[in-house]
Amino acid sequence: MDDASHHASDLRTPSRDMSTRADTRLSHRDAAERIRTMIDGGRLRGPGRLGAGRLPSERELSEELGVSRRVLRQALGLLEAEGRISRQHGRGTFATDARHATESLVHEMSRLTNPVDTLEARLAVEPMQARLAALRATRGDIDRLFEAADASRDARDPLSYEKADAAFHRRIAAAARNPLLIAIFDAMLETALEGAWRHGRETAHCINNQAAYAADHRRIAVAIAERNAAQAEATMRAHLTGVQKRLIEHAFPGTVTD
Repeated sequence: MDDASHHASDLRTPSRDMSTRADTRLSHRDAAERIRTMIDGGRLRGPGRLGAGRLPSERELSEELGVSRRVLRQALGLLEAEGRISRQHGRGTFATDARHATESLVHEMSRLTNPVDTLEARLAVEPMQARLAALRATRGDIDRLFEAADASRDARDPLSYEKADAAFHRRIAAAARNPLLIAIFDAMLETALEGAWRHGRETAHCINNQAAYAADHRRIAVAIAERNAAQAEATMRAHLTGVQKRLIEHAFPGTVTD
């Protein structure tokens, strides 16, 4: 693989000969890494959300990176799922870098809150994101959402499930295509993933609950795929309410009644 300086040189001096060769050897993950380098190096210009820049058009970016449009779109999908970019219909693609923007907030919130508080906040945000995802998700978004739902079903240990669960909910946030909601979601997710809460999360996500949660994920994905915004919102709300109930039962046995 090219080193970082060679990557930067490639981005500055593209040529059609180089592009032809690169298209046969660069994966979408390589292309995503080069775009990250562009973002982190401040090479983007123009207005953007959250103080970030606007990416070139797909045509310009594919030529500059020396990759096909197909590979570029896969790379952009990966970056969108990570929260590094936001694709806005009719406006273009913007670097958001929401995870870096929320680091100080997460550090402060992790000291002041707990898992039950975080579920209350998620209930205020994620059902609306599921509704928006049903209205705005692309075919690629939906395919990746089902992949994430399957990964949460197939996880073999608590840590694997935790990662798959986070990826599923992050896919929905990305598909909703609202940069501000993504930033809020990222702050909540990073707070929930604080190490001090790990024991409580693993208890709540035992194998029996994992099966139930994974089934919920599948139902949410189906509602989004069917463009049923009301059902997507209601199913997400029911899912998070169930998670909240199990957390409260674990923290305060005997306090939850049907």
